[in-house]
Amino acid sequence: MIDYTAPLRDMQFILDELAGLEGIAELPGCEDASPDLVGAVLEEAGKFAAGVLAPLNQTGDRQGCRLEGERVITPDGWQAAYDQFRDAGWIGLSLPPEHGGQGLPKLVSTPVWEMWFSTNMAFAMLPQLNVGQTEALMIAASESQKATWLEKIVSGEWAATMNLTEPQAGSDLAATRMRAEPTADGAYRLFGQKIYISYGEHDLTPNIVHLVLARLPDAPPGVKGLSLFLVPKYLLDKQGEPGEKNDIRCIAIEHKMGIHGSPTCTLSYGDNDGALGYLVGEPHQGLATMFVMMNDARFNVGVQGVALGERAYQAALAYARERVQGRDIVTGETGRPIFIHPDVKRMLVSMRARLMAMRGLLYTAAGWFDIARHHPEADVADKHRRYVDLLMPVAKGWCTEVGNDLCDEAIQVFGGMGFVEETGVAQLFRDARIITIYEGTTGIQANDLLGRKILREEGATLRELISDIRVTTAQLGGHERLGDLAKALDDQATLLAETSDWLLEHRTDIADLYAGAVPLLHLLGTACGAWQMARLALAAEARREAGDGNGDYLAGLVELARFYMATQAPMAQAHGQTLRKAGTVLTRFPEGGL
Repeated sequence: MIDYTAPLRDMQFILDELAGLEGIAELPGCEDASPDLVGAVLEEAGKFAAGVLAPLNQTGDRQGCRLEGERVITPDGWQAAYDQFRDAGWIGLSLPPEHGGQGLPKLVSTPVWEMWFSTNMAFAMLPQLNVGQTEALMIAASESQKATWLEKIVSGEWAATMNLTEPQAGSDLAATRMRAEPTADGAYRLFGQKIYISYGEHDLTPNIVHLVLARLPDAPPGVKGLSLFLVPKYLLDKQGEPGEKNDIRCIAIEHKMGIHGSPTCTLSYGDNDGALGYLVGEPHQGLATMFVMMNDARFNVGVQGVALGERAYQAALAYARERVQGRDIVTGETGRPIFIHPDVKRMLVSMRARLMAMRGLLYTAAGWFDIARHHPEADVADKHRRYVDLLMPVAKGWCTEVGNDLCDEAIQVFGGMGFVEETGVAQLFRDARIITIYEGTTGIQANDLLGRKILREEGATLRELISDIRVTTAQLGGHERLGDLAKALDDQATLLAETSDWLLEHRTDIADLYAGAVPLLHLLGTACGAWQMARLALAAEARREAGDGNGDYLAGLVELARFYMATQAPMAQAHGQTLRKAGTVLTRFPEGGL
């Protein structure tokens, strides 16, 4: 088993210095997020993650889930861990108090979820769905539906799922065939099949609440004809408790590369009289509501990128410190750990630099979520809402790609032992491979960034973001020890501005632009990472000048920023060149040449 220590010092530093926790705690509805409370929450979450979830991670991987009839059996220890998780109130950490949640800011819950995903991603996928479903129901459900379902979902007494994908549709929701037929009493009966449903069936909770996209008889074609339905595994009796089994069956679970402890189910609706469901929101408006849940899921998948990368980094660092091999190329000394070899040190420092860049971006974005939701000034809230919308594809797409890279690099640090399952690092690599795929592949995120986020609004929000990056550049330029970082960050801002202008100038060359959408996503992610690392360096220097006693730690943060600028930031220029030139070649490439 790979030991895990919650990176509380890094988390707290970014919360305080980059994400602005103090300012978030001053917003209406966020006042409970005092430094003492946040510190206690993070500490307890770290203990739970390391003490309860981490020891089950390899168990879940090795045992996996199995289907017995229509019943899914989860790995040993899952039930006890879920009971503890639920009873401790972790699911409701950032959910509304009026439905039993604790109402803390998203900024506070984000590092907590990072710990869950680091230690046992397959397990954490279950309660994560409750959070996303709550967000969707809060927006679209009727007051009666909220009163019936939300308290049990927020508490975790009942589990939740998201049902989008069908065998013939894949990511193309316009091809959805699931149908919903109205009944005389105002409910609906659903018929069809959904695939890739995480925790679509299990016995960890007495009920499972499915949110399902389906078509009404009068639905227009395409995604505009999709409605959203709440379909419980068990129908409720007169006392509001699970009673008769609904017409839903789990007919298969997937045999996957990773996340074996999470059952990925195929669900069949309406094999008999139809699965009874209830319309959520207005007819034919289901996709907009489901996107609320999907956006929450996409952000959390981005957090999975930094979480798995952190676990892989910790494993690689521990191994490099204890594994003795080779000769010190400088002193000729033998019997030293491989940590002293320049290439091993390069990999470890590179992993840590990218981790801090991702964490800085994700935590800052979590703070933007809170500002957008709670700030009393409409223009301030609107700006941060637009920042969230613009960078959501980056948070999901870029952070998951980097997370994959970190897990891959950890195996390289381990060498041959990384390829051996007993060390545990191979599991991290296998588990991480899905995060660039589910909740929208990197290509889908990149298309969203290009078409719906940049071209649709003529690059307006991106220009605002560039202006904020230049504010940081000016702050660096006024600091005698950080002038080199000012030049490096200014290069990133200039590249972003030039790229934005180029995109708008060539917006009619639509095939060429979309052929370069993924390089565009990587460009923006790399540049935003540079921005966060520059802010990190500024904050570290300010603390050092104020007499903070953690000198080595703060100096290390500044050098991490320099390392990122020296090794990662230059890749943005290459992504820009690919965007500008490769699209034309790709669009004219003959199909027969493949």
